[in-house]
Amino acid sequence: TLGIPSSKSSLGRLPSHLTISFFRRMTRPLYNVIFVLGPPGSGKGTSCQKIQEKLGFVHLSAGDLLREERQREGSEVGRLIEEHITNGSIVPVEITCKLLENAMEAAGDAPGFLIDGFPRNQDNLEGWKRQMDDKAKVNFVLFLSCPVEVCINRCLGRGQGRTDDNEESLRKRVVTYNTQTLPIIEYYMALGQVKEVSSEPSADQVFSEIVKVFKDAGFNANL
Repeated sequence: TLGIPSSKSSLGRLPSHLTISFFRRMTRPLYNVIFVLGPPGSGKGTSCQKIQEKLGFVHLSAGDLLREERQREGSEVGRLIEEHITNGSIVPVEITCKLLENAMEAAGDAPGFLIDGFPRNQDNLEGWKRQMDDKAKVNFVLFLSCPVEVCINRCLGRGQGRTDDNEESLRKRVVTYNTQTLPIIEYYMALGQVKEVSSEPSADQVFSEIVKVFKDAGFNANL
């Protein structure tokens, strides 16, 4: 891990690409982040895709990043992820946050980032605060609310081939969401940072409401 240099002379001994990277991190504005949360089947992915197309916000899925890194040949982090999955243990939040940070840095001058399905639980939230509070600003949480039965029926009918898209697994995921993720939404709600949109109507109607949320938050470009 690269530490912060203690003097100008020590900074001068760093390789030039690390020196440039260090100053870029020190001078770059905070990343604009919006957490997108809601029960399974609430349309998080669909909504994020529409926001990305309209506003240029980059859609990041923590789960997708973990899967991609796990499959990337020669990745040390990928091997760690594989070990945790094989052993049935939880992938440390530090890995997830680092992958999110790397993806944000690689995106260049994006106006902001939609982080889909994260933080899922208290451990995620605490890890994010430790690693990212000085690098990213959470503008708000986009909470896509939807009745459980509607969500389950959507998942059963979406035909994406997910092995956990069966009713028993879905109901377990809903329980996990209610016990672990909903408290995170309530935490941000107490801070006045939650923008709730019902995702029960059609995708176009939902997006129309999301556009209003973004306008109210000051993200007016292209709207």
